[in-house]
Amino acid sequence: MRLAFMGSPDFAVPALRALQAAGHEIAAVYCQPPRPAGRGQREAPCPVHRAALALGLPVRTPARLRKDAAEHAAFAALGLEAAVVAAYGLILPQAMLAAPRRGCLNIHASLLPRWRGAAPIHAAILAGDAETGVTIMQMDAGLDTGPMLLRGTVPIGPRSTTPELHDTLAELGARLVLEALERDPPAVPQPEAGMTYAPKLTKDDARLDWSLPAAALDRRVRALNPWPGTAFRQGGEAIRVLEAAPAEGSGAPGTVLDAAGLVACGEGALRLLRLQRPGRGPMPVADFLRGFPLPVGTVLG
Repeated sequence: MRLAFMGSPDFAVPALRALQAAGHEIAAVYCQPPRPAGRGQREAPCPVHRAALALGLPVRTPARLRKDAAEHAAFAALGLEAAVVAAYGLILPQAMLAAPRRGCLNIHASLLPRWRGAAPIHAAILAGDAETGVTIMQMDAGLDTGPMLLRGTVPIGPRSTTPELHDTLAELGARLVLEALERDPPAVPQPEAGMTYAPKLTKDDARLDWSLPAAALDRRVRALNPWPGTAFRQGGEAIRVLEAAPAEGSGAPGTVLDAAGLVACGEGALRLLRLQRPGRGPMPVADFLRGFPLPVGTVLG
């Protein structure tokens, strides 16, 4: 089948490789343009760009699409049966949505209509959901509002993290989109009941609010690492919390309760397990506290 693939981050790479391995003809790969990265701020291609070059596929990196008639025409001229979209990062205008004969299929990392939007994996962990999954959706002009073609579920365990779910869902999405292209299942409209929205995350989401219950802060640590991360301020530094777990304990929120990194929360306490100072490597809490003590009674910011 003659396809275009449209995606940018690591999440999209398994689907691109699976489509190529299955024998589909990928006429073009669309992804975000190279961006400055690293200490030298040299322009670097995104993960999908690198994967496409390794597979010998042609790559297009338009900075915008909405009002670019030349890009719309070039896309239509590809003569596509379908386009597969996975976390591309640009909104497709109607002219492009309508160009492939079978339209554009989106790999969305949630069980739609729950967690439409930019950060569905993080949102599912933050909310304490028992499961998440992937929906293969026929795209329309709305934000993740199109009819559903296939869904697959994945349990969220009590210690699940965003990186773990990300990789599992990326592989599931690759399998499901191959099945959707092969079977061409009927499209089922999304119900409005149960619709929730997962907004884009920002650096402001990183701060830990000790007035929240320990269980909520634990979910936050598991959901928001590696980006935007979770942190508290102490001694003028933002200390990143890379791993933690809820524990028994009580006290004024933010107060250090013992010498091993137990911190009181709005309900219960949070056991700090792995921390990182700015410019330093991650450390188990025992090693961290030897160089950066948090005495009992300290109130963390």
